Amino acid sequence: MVKNLWDKQEATALNTGLDELVYRSNLIGSDRAVCNWGGGNTSMKTIEKDFRGRDIEVMWVKGSGSDLATMKHKNFTGLNMEDIRPLLERDEMPDQEMVDYLSHCMIDSKHPRSSIETLLHAFLPFKHVDHTHPDAIISLCCADNGKELAKEIFGDRFVWVPYVRPGFTLSKMIAEGVQNNPNADLVLMEKHGLVVWGETSKESYDKTISVINEAEAFINEKAKGQEAFGGAKYTSLSKADREDVFASILPYLRGQVFEEKAMILAFDDNDDVLEFVNSHNAKSLSQVGAACPDHLVHTKRVPLYLDWDPASKDIDALKATIEAGVQAYKEDYQAYFERNKNEGDVMFEPSPRVILIPGLGLVKTGKNLTMANVSGALYNRAVQVIKGATALGEFVSLSENESYEIEYWPLELYKLSLAPAEAEFSRKVALVTGGAGGIGSETCRTFVEQGAHVAVTDLNLEGAEKVAQEINEKYGEGRATAIKMDVTKEEDIQAAYRTVALTYGGVDTIVNNAGLATSSPFEETTLKEWELNMNVLGTGYFLVAREAFKQMKIQGYGGSMVFVGSKNSVYAGKSASAYSSVKALETHLARCIAAEGGEHGIRVNSVLPDAVLQGSAIWGSAWREERAAAYGIEPHELEDHYKKRTILGVHILPKDIAETISFLASSKSAKTTGCMVTVDGGVPAAFTR
Repeated sequence: MVKNLWDKQEATALNTGLDELVYRSNLIGSDRAVCNWGGGNTSMKTIEKDFRGRDIEVMWVKGSGSDLATMKHKNFTGLNMEDIRPLLERDEMPDQEMVDYLSHCMIDSKHPRSSIETLLHAFLPFKHVDHTHPDAIISLCCADNGKELAKEIFGDRFVWVPYVRPGFTLSKMIAEGVQNNPNADLVLMEKHGLVVWGETSKESYDKTISVINEAEAFINEKAKGQEAFGGAKYTSLSKADREDVFASILPYLRGQVFEEKAMILAFDDNDDVLEFVNSHNAKSLSQVGAACPDHLVHTKRVPLYLDWDPASKDIDALKATIEAGVQAYKEDYQAYFERNKNEGDVMFEPSPRVILIPGLGLVKTGKNLTMANVSGALYNRAVQVIKGATALGEFVSLSENESYEIEYWPLELYKLSLAPAEAEFSRKVALVTGGAGGIGSETCRTFVEQGAHVAVTDLNLEGAEKVAQEINEKYGEGRATAIKMDVTKEEDIQAAYRTVALTYGGVDTIVNNAGLATSSPFEETTLKEWELNMNVLGTGYFLVAREAFKQMKIQGYGGSMVFVGSKNSVYAGKSASAYSSVKALETHLARCIAAEGGEHGIRVNSVLPDAVLQGSAIWGSAWREERAAAYGIEPHELEDHYKKRTILGVHILPKDIAETISFLASSKSAKTTGCMVTVDGGVPAAFTR
């Protein structure tokens, strides 16, 4: 049962009016069993002063593209009711004409465009109106016998409205239905949702919660003694085994769903999802259609169901099923588009948004982790709706054409258009070694600024976590993840790539940046010092790149590697034989990988910085004293020493290196591989030849 979250003390402290509407909306949106992400809308009618100081009746309604859980005052639109009421006399009104008309009713042109369902609120003669998509109500409205069962639950208190796409016609049908039934205190919208109202904000909210719980109690009673979804057909793999399988298949699946652009993948294996995917009826039920119009915009009309027996634990068979299943899904989606398209329609990516796998759970996809999670969250809601609807009768959905007309509806596309334009590294995943340091942390930030998700790896986990936290606080939860990784340990590196696969689905770019430096005259260079440099800067770079190469090949659409070398990669640094030698090794290793990676679309380039002191752990160590001694100067004189020896007379900063790394990983250098780019202010002795 859903909880009534209204806090009397908190509500009493609010100013009446829009403050209460924001509060009510946030409460409704906070429980996804009450209201879907991005779905539902709320309104309030009140008296405001217009720009001339006159009292006018204004309806405040949710702005298009907002989410009730997080929206604030700025997300509501105010409309002059005197301008809207004459529309009730009309018999019909096309969508675009309605949108244009309502734009003239706004009391402030700076307000967002009002909700698609504005007239639903305006045509009802109540001060407060709430429209939601609760699981229990949609279960009733998606049952083939829903209208008859509604009579058992609500008697004559409800108005049943057959499915009509939101807009003028639906709004008028609801208004007339309520007008013709003086006992009505709720509207049930077939295959869609719930509308309630009240004279106060609390009354409207309380009604939403009480109606949902009436329906839920009825469904729970009906479900007693029934096996959900026809009972279990498969048994889930253990949690550890599920993660092993997901780590193995997600990069492969990511490559299969790739269609011109990459997708971010994640998985969900909660108990409710597993109950559904393991059931006898999951395959047929999942293909009936979306549980709600608001769902299919993010989940597509149907998910991809993979018919795989988890008891076999046959990963090769699962991969074959994935390949065949995704290809068939794309072909079916193309055919669906061709059957239903209107002039001017442009097909979306044909790959599935949700993939169901018995024994494992579901895989969710999106252009970023947030949107992948939205797809998954909405399908979790769909599972609950299907469970409720099948407890009552037969689950039914929109027709194919009704689904298409929602998915490609210009007013729905407008909401999607409000999202920011995709940046250079949108949908991409970058793994950066030495991510807690000066160059590494700046590189992580630069990638995320340009749309990427990043794995901040470092031996210093606390430092990596700090960088990831800063990124997530600024750019949104999940954009960065911190991973402890010792690049000299093969098992650490493999575990890191496993984590990245489970978190984002795979990797597109790696930056080999982990570093250290030692300095000593050649005859004083110990074997321990030599091996330390070789292990971290040679073997470490090899291991990190090798695992990336494997994962990029599995994905099948290429990738990019950038090695952070040094001026010393091409210049024999004085009293730095171990460091200089391994830095030369790095750049040649990069060229070797580039030679093999080309046929797979894997590019490998190197950036050669010099004397990047800012934020560097290396330069905060004994290396500073050692290099100063090599040049016969004091440690505090190093910055000026390095600046003066450059042709350009400049300091080299972490941001300079990060921007070059970004360039080499970007589409701007799509035809460049095996290249070395110096970022050293111009050191003639280190000019590449």
